[in-house]
Order: sequence, then structure tokens, then C-alpha cells
Amino acid sequence: MNMLPQGRLSAAFWLLLATALVGYHLALVFSGLVPNLVSRPLHMAFILPFVLVLGATSRAGWISGIILAVTGVAAALWVALNSDRLGDQYGFLENNFQLGVAVVLLGITLETARRAIGWPLPMVAGSALLYGLFGQYIPGQFGHSGTPTSSFMGTLTIAEGGIWGSLTGVSVGVVSIFVIFGAVLNAGEAGQGFMNVAAAAAGRLKGGAAKVSVISSALFGSISGSASANVASTGAVTLPAMTKLGYPKRLAAAVEAVASSGGQIMPPLMGAGAFVMVELTGVPYTSIMAAAILPAFLYFLAVWVGINAYASRFELRGVDAADRPAQRDVIVTSLFFLVPFTVLLWAMFGARFTPEYSAALAILAGALLLLINGDLKCRRDQIIDRFVSAVMNAAKQVSMIASIILCASIIIGVLSITGLGVKITSVILEGSGGLLWLSLLLTALACLLLGMEVPTTAAYVICVSVAGPALIQLGLEPLQAHLFVFWFALLSTITPPVCGAVFIAAGMIGENWLKVALTAMALGVGLYLIPLGMVANPDILRLADAPVAALVATLRIAAGLMLVSYGLIGARRILSTIVMVGTGLVVVFSGVFI
Repeated sequence: MNMLPQGRLSAAFWLLLATALVGYHLALVFSGLVPNLVSRPLHMAFILPFVLVLGATSRAGWISGIILAVTGVAAALWVALNSDRLGDQYGFLENNFQLGVAVVLLGITLETARRAIGWPLPMVAGSALLYGLFGQYIPGQFGHSGTPTSSFMGTLTIAEGGIWGSLTGVSVGVVSIFVIFGAVLNAGEAGQGFMNVAAAAAGRLKGGAAKVSVISSALFGSISGSASANVASTGAVTLPAMTKLGYPKRLAAAVEAVASSGGQIMPPLMGAGAFVMVELTGVPYTSIMAAAILPAFLYFLAVWVGINAYASRFELRGVDAADRPAQRDVIVTSLFFLVPFTVLLWAMFGARFTPEYSAALAILAGALLLLINGDLKCRRDQIIDRFVSAVMNAAKQVSMIASIILCASIIIGVLSITGLGVKITSVILEGSGGLLWLSLLLTALACLLLGMEVPTTAAYVICVSVAGPALIQLGLEPLQAHLFVFWFALLSTITPPVCGAVFIAAGMIGENWLKVALTAMALGVGLYLIPLGMVANPDILRLADAPVAALVATLRIAAGLMLVSYGLIGARRILSTIVMVGTGLVVVFSGVFI
């Protein structure tokens, strides 16, 4: 019997496991209700090997990853197999064996997050665990009355108050499905379709190559939801195109970083933030999409105006006619994303299916389109490569997001058990003197600092858990408070000293990152002002309920943003800059006085 080479055996194993992961999450959508203490531990069991073993960067990491993955999978499966009995324990560990399982689950959750995204988030979660275990020894208002270890650890690991909590439920039920949807689209011609549509729409305009980057990143970001992934994918095409046309390197990189960052505020995916917001606010997903779409439009409008200002200063040309796609290519490749998106929107708004069921139908439509290419031909090898790419990338991305959410769930669980979240809320209220705008600025600073160390979704979850109640007490609507925090959690993608999207774009084009960051901050000024504009003009979030008022608020903020953006970039004199920026700020915040 001939044996496959080890490399091919390994590839086959990972492909089989990735297919099982994708199949499992799709099956959950179509199979009806599955107990949470079954579906969520199985979700963890599937993702552990991809982060701990496949993601290992050294032999020692690979060996330890195997041990940790096997141990973690066994512990998660034990919870799933004993879910009925554990449900009757109401979060109380009955013996040392169960305590050992709890320690294993928490420890491996922390290590998985560390390997996926680094130290900061696991350190916060670890500190939260220490606080829960020993916080009764802290004097003053930040201490707590103490919780028995068996109850504290059990609530986090065998009940739905910690790593199996509602946040993990979002990862299992909705986020994973939309991530799979994005992976299926990206495996085919949809990405090229985004680029072709963008080039056809804006390529001929002044500063056209930069505008192509804005449009393509907005479209691509709507399914990727990751600034870094956006820069790496669309930037591979747009950055060379801009440099070829003589764009300054710092501008080209800044355009790509700013445009790609917008992907995380562009519905439908919003970097998984939309679905986490559904769980934390109780607001329907479609309502969150409706509330988020106008602010996202304003963000890209401000970037567009900034590009126009730079185009006038540097005489930036459009894309040469020879380099723009043919009309036939635009039409054909656009169908590769229009068809799945049409299915998604029809299912959600026409048939009124749940978001996850709608996305599952869109996945099936996208999978069928993997069978043909842009020439409308079927090639066996290409089809196989596409399906392999789709399931492998889906498994890796699901695992990455799940590792973040599982770790963040520990923090949320501890805040709930100990009451620390309420105490921090009271401190914010006291520190701001009950003033809303001071509380907003304090929250924005906290989001910026936390966002430098952890991914946007995790920073949003942590910040909104401690600051959200205070903002709501001071008069904000829940969705308004959550969107405000979510936007400011994104600041660190372009704001020094830690600005991930800027670092990647600057590295790809070979430019000093600080120069790129300063240019990006000017182009992305909307990221700093629009969240505050949402507070000053709350009607902008009411598109579904009061469309006329929402559009009026949008026009008001748009006028102010255009003045600010052009004043920062296009004005040639300091006085002109001061007048235009000042006037723009007054217009943006005029809703406060109306």
C-alpha cells in the first residue's frame, strides 16, 4: 500500500478539519436548536487546533500546541457530553475533577488568545480572573464581597456566564457564518469584481487611483471586516497603481490605510462588531445596519474630499484608459459579488429570514459561483483550489475571531460576577461630574489606549462593558453609546503610536510610517469627528424610523466634514485652515444647539 508523503497527509488532515468546521457551523443554522452547552464547547473544540497547532511558528510551539489542543478539545467535549448534568449544577463545581476541567478551559482560552493576537488581551483577562479570585482582599470600593471558588470558576466554565456566555453564542451563531461567507466570496472572482467596479467608477477621475482604493476597500471591507486584511488584499493592487502614476508614497499608503480602516464600520460585517452589538444591545441586526450605514458613508465622503484636495495640490492623474478594465469584465466579475449579496439582502429584508440563515443561503450561492471563472469557464484544478482556499481561510478566520471572543467573555463574566463594571461606571460618572461630553472624551481616550493593544472588537467589548452604562445613564440611547464606543475603538488603526493599518501600508510601499500616519489622520479626520457628530445629531442613526430627519442630519454633518477635511488638506494659508476647520466643527456639532 502506497503511503502519501507526510506533507500531503498533513494538508489533507487540515483540509478535512477545516471542512468539518465549516460544515458544523452551517449545520447549526439549518438543524434547529442545539443546547448552548453543546454548540459552544464544540465551537471551541474546532477552533483550538487551528490556532494552537496550525498557527505555531516553532517546533516547541508546535509540540506544546498539540498537547494544549488535545487537552482543550477533551475538556470542551467533556462539557458538551455532560451538558444536561452540568445544567442542573447551576454553575457550581462539585469535585476536584470538575475544578481541574475549569482550570484547563480557562488556561487554554488565555493561551489560545495569546498565540492568536499577543499578550495584551490575555493579560487583561488574567487580571480579571485574579480580581475575581482575590478581590475580596482589596480595601475600599474596588474590593468585592468574595465568591466561593467552586461557584466563581463554575460560572465561567460550566454555565452560560463566562466562556460559554452570550458573546460566544454570537461567535458560534452569526459571526462564523458571515466569516465563512466572506471567505467564499474572496476565494472566487468577487475581489476582482470589487476592483473592476471601483476602477470603472472612479478610475478616470482626478486622483482616480486613490479613489479606486477608497471604493474597492469599502466594498471589500463590507465582507472582510478587517483593516489589516483589507490593506494586504486591495493594497497589493492599488499601491503599485498609485506609485506608478506618481503619487507621493506617504499619500498612497495613507489612502490605503484610511480606506481599509473603513471596512470595520461598513455594514454588513463591521469586523464582527455588528453581531456583538446585537447581543449586547438587544437591537435587531437590520436596525444596526440601518443605523451604521449613514455614518459609514460620511466617513468615506470625508476621505473622498481629502483626496480631491491632495489631487489639486499634487496634480494627481486618473488611471490610464489602457489600465482600466473592459466593460465586459466589469459586468461579468461584478456578478460574482452582486449575486450573493442580492441573495443575502433578499433573504434578510424580503423573506425576513434571520441574518445567519440569510448568510447561509448567500454562502450556497457564492459556492456555486466558485465553479466558474471570469471567462465563464469551468476548470477543474481552479475549482478545487478555490474550494480549498475558501474552507481553509474560513477556518483560520473563524478560529482567530473565536479566540478573541472566548477570551473577552472571561472579562465580561468577571465584571458580571463581581459587580466591577458597575463600580467603574460610577467612577466615570464621578470623574466627569455628570457631564456627558467630558464622559465621552474620557471614554474615547480609553478606547484609543485599549485599541492600541487589542483588536477592535475586543476593545469595543471591554470599553462598552465598563463605559457604556455610564454613557446611557447620562442620556445616550443604547445603540448610540455602542456605536460611539465602537468607532473610537477603531482609532488605533491610523493613530500613532500603534497604528496597525498604517504599519502594513507603509511597509508594503517602503515609506516612513510616521509620515504615513500623519497623512492618514488628516484624510481620516471623519473617524475622530463622526462619533461625536452621532451624539450631537442623534437623528443620523434613525434612518429606519425617521428617514427624512436622518438625511437632514447627514447633510449637516457632511457639510461640516467637507469643510474640515478640505481646510486641513487643501487650504494654503493658516488663517484659511483655521476658518474652514472652525466653521466645519460648528456645523458638525450644530445639532447640539438645535
